[in-house]
Amino acid sequence: MAKIYVGNLPFTATDAEIRTLFSQHGTVESISIPTDRETGRPRGFGFVEMNQSDASRAIQNLNGKEMGGRALRVNEAQDKPRTGGGGGRSGGGGGGGRY
Repeated sequence: MAKIYVGNLPFTATDAEIRTLFSQHGTVESISIPTDRETGRPRGFGFVEMNQSDASRAIQNLNGKEMGGRALRVNEAQDKPRTGGGGGRSGGGGGGGRY
């Protein structure tokens, strides 16, 4: 299974519209359109899961295609690197060196 990143989506894009667009290139397993936590509005990107060969075909054919007046950015999704949790600091810190 391949996860496809779809960027520059119109904010009005629906799951059904994205499914219709990608279904022309193979079987769509799932669609996810993240929304803003505070406003509940779509964030302008999404993810589509398809099998590897269908995903490659969809990426090749849909990257740059216009949807709602916007040129889509379609490529294989990169896994977000996992961090150690809140704060963004690494390591365990060091003491003041006093004995």
